[in-house]
Amino acid sequence: MPQFRSGSSQTSSTSESVINETITSYQYRTGYSYSASGHNIQSSDLDGHINPTATTLTEQTVGGVNFSWTSPNLEAVPRWQMVTPGSAFSLQETLITPGLDTVTTITRTINTTTTTETTTTFGQ
Repeated sequence: MPQFRSGSSQTSSTSESVINETITSYQYRTGYSYSASGHNIQSSDLDGHINPTATTLTEQTVGGVNFSWTSPNLEAVPRWQMVTPGSAFSLQETLITPGLDTVTTITRTINTTTTTETTTTFGQ
């Protein structure tokens, strides 16, 4: 009959992993924005029209993504006139056109280390 003595055994294992990630995000503006401000000005259009009319639909592919947008007809941007000629006036027009707005790229590395320790005790 074999004779056993009591004792213990210890084992340890370590694993490491590295994950490299790249995330790219595309933001698109599919319409346009026009604004005008000032003082001592008014629309010179007979109907008081104060924004450009939409024109053609345009399509584009960026990064494998298809999108389309509507652009303003720049020939139809409102015309302005002074209310009181000869007086001070100001006019500020802003036109933000459609299309690719921003591209955001996030790159990150995730390092993970896992250690497992096992103790086995045996006896008689």
